[in-house]
Amino acid sequence: PLSCIAYFSMEFMLSEALPIYVGGLGNVAGDQLKSASDLGVPVIAVGMLYQQGYFRQKIDKYGNQQAMFPYTDPGQLPITPLRLPNGEWLRLKISLSGHAVWLRTWQVQVGRVKLYLLDSNDVVNLPEHREITSELYGGGSDMRIKQEIVLGIGGWKLLRALGTQPEVCHMNEGHAAFLVLERAHSFMNDNGISFEAALAVTRAGNLFTTHTAVAAGFDHFSPSLMWQFFGVYAKNELGIEFNNLMALGRVNPFDTSESFNMAYLAIRGSGAVNGVSRLHGDVSRHLFRVLFPRQPINEIPIGHVTNGVHMPSWDSAFADKVWTEACGKNRWKGELESLEEDISKIKDETLWQMRNDCRNELVNFIRERFERESKIALQSQEFIDAAKHIFNPNPLTLGFARRFVPYKRPDLLLHDPERFVRILTNPEHPVQLVIAGKAPPFDESGKELIRHWIQFIQQHNLYNHVVFLSDYDVLLTRHMVQGADVWINTPRRPWEASGTSGMKVLVNGGINLSELDGWWAEAYNPEVGWALGDEQEHGEDPAWDAREAEALYDLLEKQVVPEFYNRNEKGIPEQWIARMRKSMATLTPQFSANRTVREYTENYYLPAAENYKKRAAEHGAAGKKIALAHYELHKQWELVQFAVFHLEDKVHGHL
Repeated sequence: PLSCIAYFSMEFMLSEALPIYVGGLGNVAGDQLKSASDLGVPVIAVGMLYQQGYFRQKIDKYGNQQAMFPYTDPGQLPITPLRLPNGEWLRLKISLSGHAVWLRTWQVQVGRVKLYLLDSNDVVNLPEHREITSELYGGGSDMRIKQEIVLGIGGWKLLRALGTQPEVCHMNEGHAAFLVLERAHSFMNDNGISFEAALAVTRAGNLFTTHTAVAAGFDHFSPSLMWQFFGVYAKNELGIEFNNLMALGRVNPFDTSESFNMAYLAIRGSGAVNGVSRLHGDVSRHLFRVLFPRQPINEIPIGHVTNGVHMPSWDSAFADKVWTEACGKNRWKGELESLEEDISKIKDETLWQMRNDCRNELVNFIRERFERESKIALQSQEFIDAAKHIFNPNPLTLGFARRFVPYKRPDLLLHDPERFVRILTNPEHPVQLVIAGKAPPFDESGKELIRHWIQFIQQHNLYNHVVFLSDYDVLLTRHMVQGADVWINTPRRPWEASGTSGMKVLVNGGINLSELDGWWAEAYNPEVGWALGDEQEHGEDPAWDAREAEALYDLLEKQVVPEFYNRNEKGIPEQWIARMRKSMATLTPQFSANRTVREYTENYYLPAAENYKKRAAEHGAAGKKIALAHYELHKQWELVQFAVFHLEDKVHGHL
């Protein structure tokens, strides 16, 4: 019943060798493709090939972030041109404001899954069109709408050119929402029906996953920009009035000044919508309640599928050996129910040795990387020589890595610098912290947060306890999540839709200390880690930030550090190992992308495919009925009248 799911995403994080990602959104997309391959779910994916991708980060000796955009030669990437049966390169033509733009196509093999990438850097295009696929999320609204037309409309045209007919289209965030229009356009032409009827059919086979926790996070375009790119398209291709197209992306269809919201288009053009954690599902229902004004909040049709990560992509060689001996090599490809029992049989000594090996490997990596970065930052020779010997393989090692934006509160640990220094430099129980993260190129507040950390390290001469590694990418992430004993996450609730970095430490025996937000709000219990917050929202209240900083210091001083250093006669921290074992056994299967892809398949893909087929039958007969009923309802609605009748009128037969 389900032959093909087409998965659309602006970014995919598969490997450091293919720089077409920024962070969490790409991480989710890449890991779900890998798990779909493991499980044999018939997914194909559509994305974009960027010449420069996201920026590369350099941090100078003063803590200033510098952004660089090196050109990526497609010939050196693990991709191949997509060719027609006659050997010609498959190229697609789309129209942008009346200009023909040619898109080159590429393919990436992700296990058993194919990822197709679109690229506008064709010599026949105008220079302004060649640069559409230059930077990931680069430029302003004009560039963003072009990129999203390439992904949504160009992506659907690519599937048509390949002869692929997916029953289900899965939009990973709203960037691909123009796909809704083009998919309906194709069905309309193929079956000779109206756009409204075609949309009623095709929306049944569309799924929209939102990752955004704040209204400002959704892409929206001005009416004039939409007219520039869709005025002719609405009339000539869809056969509808431009204002009817605009109504799909507005709260008030009659407000001609309201901008066009891509998330609204995705919702109105999809049969199902979901958030990416239980809490985020609730947040999303509140965010989108304006589209469902007559429905109680708990009946707004937005569900959730909590994200997971592809465990084999993030486990260390040491962890893989332990898991394989306990659970077998195919543990992430089949049922996950027996993992808890298998993990319970591993000896404490084996788990502790694994952690020590992972931490030692991370320290070696940090020394090598920090030495190289010190040379790039033009530090003194004395500083570069010292960089070779920073950190130690034995102390408690904390990890913190994410985008440096204010809502993530990456400076929460710096609230009381003196107290934090005392925690780090305790002679009997030392602590070391490795940090990484990029601030968006034009976000001065995020760059200031990076400077704050660099200056803190310099001011207190903490190079043996704290290191900030630049150019956060897949390679750096992998080393950090494999080596950190504790992963710290401090977002403002409820702005972390899901979060995936903390999930990656689970398979390596790392333990989470996180705000009760996103995935941790449903994962946490006192046996598996530590939690910040009271499960309430406090906005940007500085007093609350201060309270949470104090709570974070208290947790480190009174629970985390003592538990790590409290050893038995064999030198093993029994309480720590018990917590680690519980986390590995219960959370790893629960937050594996294996479970996520199964949920999508069972709860969304299969029902969507069935609903789409029912509506598509007999050239969209069901869609025509729905469109007609909608039209009649609107036409008759004006005739509905409300009046007050008194009981005596009814008694006397006046009713």
